Amino acid sequence: MRASGQLQPLSLAFARFIDNLHSTSSSPLLLASAVLAELESRGHSCLPLDALLEPPWAAEDLPRSQAAWVEALTACPQVWSTQDEDAHQPLVLEYGRLYLRRYWRYETHIAQALLVRANRPTGVAAAEVKAKLDEFFSASAGVEPDWQKIACALAVRSHLSIITGGPGTGKTYTVARVIALLQAMHEAPQRFALAAPTGKAAARLKASIDLAMKSLELESTLVATTLHKLLGARQDTRSYTHHAGYPLEVDIVIVDESSMIPLEMMAALLHALPEQAILILLGDKDQLASVESGSVLGDLCREAEMGGYTPETVAYVRAAAGEELPLQYQGHQGGLAQQTVMLRQTKRFEAVIGDLATLINSGQRQATLNYLRQQDASQALRWIQHARVADLLDIALEGTATWPGYHAYTHLLSSCPPAGDLPRHEAWVCQVLSAFEQVRILCVLREGPWGVSGLNAAIEKRLTEQGRIVRQGEWYCGRPVMILRNDFALGVANGDVGMALPDAHHPEVLRVYFMEGKQVRGILASRLRDLDTAFAMTVHKSQGSEFEHTLVVLPPEPVPVLTRELIYTGITRTRRYLTLVTPQVSVLEQAIDTPTRRESGLYERIAQGK
Repeated sequence: MRASGQLQPLSLAFARFIDNLHSTSSSPLLLASAVLAELESRGHSCLPLDALLEPPWAAEDLPRSQAAWVEALTACPQVWSTQDEDAHQPLVLEYGRLYLRRYWRYETHIAQALLVRANRPTGVAAAEVKAKLDEFFSASAGVEPDWQKIACALAVRSHLSIITGGPGTGKTYTVARVIALLQAMHEAPQRFALAAPTGKAAARLKASIDLAMKSLELESTLVATTLHKLLGARQDTRSYTHHAGYPLEVDIVIVDESSMIPLEMMAALLHALPEQAILILLGDKDQLASVESGSVLGDLCREAEMGGYTPETVAYVRAAAGEELPLQYQGHQGGLAQQTVMLRQTKRFEAVIGDLATLINSGQRQATLNYLRQQDASQALRWIQHARVADLLDIALEGTATWPGYHAYTHLLSSCPPAGDLPRHEAWVCQVLSAFEQVRILCVLREGPWGVSGLNAAIEKRLTEQGRIVRQGEWYCGRPVMILRNDFALGVANGDVGMALPDAHHPEVLRVYFMEGKQVRGILASRLRDLDTAFAMTVHKSQGSEFEHTLVVLPPEPVPVLTRELIYTGITRTRRYLTLVTPQVSVLEQAIDTPTRRESGLYERIAQGK
């Protein structure tokens, strides 16, 4: 097939399968279906036909315009054009985009379901909302309106709200007040569900909300879980226990880290929600999209910075929150925009890290480099140019007097309490896990000397040479591991991080201990499968986590996955200290110039549906 070097074997095989469904062979269909399968494997949900007019796909014997491509594909029996009668073909053609049917179905359902919820009011009285919000928020003294207060008011206005913002802008602080507001405005107890795409993100959501509720002098008894567990994922299948025929028994669902939710899971969540339930989505629209297909939150929040609030929303915000929306945020966007709020003030970061994130996110390459050079002596930011692996290991293992390194946790390994002393053992495990969680190396790649596998092996070698760990085959005391696949029987989820440590009663036996809230749970190391050593992890796997000291490591050569959003996501995993490691500065420059682009029709569907 033409340009087959650009296509994986599986994409070519899919094209042949589609072509073989009918005796009439079509070169345009063969190419379009192969490119569509290739894009789906890279996270896109559709193929815009305009893309076929550009190299490497364009050719003399193929259609030369989008209209010609539409005509050629519409004539194929394997393609359903949505203007014609549906014969349940595997491919769908709509608005100049070609879809695999199931992704067209996901997009269509998500757009329809979200618009219905956004436009369905709860019927709350604005005056009652304001009375409660005035108890939770102090008077706004700044030039900008209090976006957190506005987000709370809008969250109880309809059956959907979206709260987006960068790290430290107070998304969970805000949603804690939404929870308190909803509890105060209903006589009957409300059934809440807190969820996130990963176990780590769910634990952080729970801890953040508990802390915020405590500041309101309210007790929090809410439990957070993963979306897989909430929906009732079935091992080794794509199906869930909860769906439209057997919905969740909830009144309010709050989902954090929504940027990580793929198209398929968002559709499953919306199918499983009862009609009367309120859905609140939290997330950073500028973070990496999900590993699987789709960029749902990015599509939904594409215009969030502009606002576009109608006169009706402006009046509601004035009445329910006592806040005036400036003219620059007013407009006539659709129903979803009226229920979307972008939080704009960052409080978590050291100022230099927040400023760096802003520069990278806005694609200012030269300004980013200048800023990094100016901040070399900063107390919070360090840039290691032309780095070697040895330089990275020195920083990661030893840290400094103030910057955490892995030495802190390895130092604790030798102080394991005597066998049988369960309280002291549990306290020691918590201490070791807490020390390890202070620092992490985040990589772009999985393989190679600058990837996860290479750096994990290099760290294990260095620690062994220094006598800080004693390896006995695969397992050793102090081995940090990340779970790579959900195991419902053992109660571990993809992304969970634990530590191999001696059993409390039988020190010769290693268990992998995981933090669950303030408690620890141990699983025999021999029972765990599908895991990886976790001194280093990919940026994708780090989403939903925070570390006191984060080391973001770029590869020495450009790779397709290295984009502006990936670097932004990596550096914003830190709470306080950041080390940026660049073997080649040109790789950083190219990444800042390369925004992530995922082909999707979801934004247009939302805009057309209003």
